[in-house]
Amino acid sequence: MCQSEVALLRERIATEYEAMKRGLNGLASGQAQHAFIDARMRRVDNYHEQLTHHVSDTEATTIICDLYTQVIG
Repeated sequence: MCQSEVALLRERIATEYEAMKRGLNGLASGQAQHAFIDARMRRVDNYHEQLTHHVSDTEATTIICDLYTQVIG
């Protein structure tokens, strides 16, 4: 396992969740807000896929869920 790669992906995922959180409270509404959040979730999905190259699928999912809870929670 490449620990630095996992740490980098965790940082990127947290950044996407931070952007989503700001997007939920921002000035945009309706379709623009949905498109913004959808784009962030697609990036998180991509990062999840990348994580599975370094850790098990279960551990990757746990990382994603834990970060979501920490940032959005």
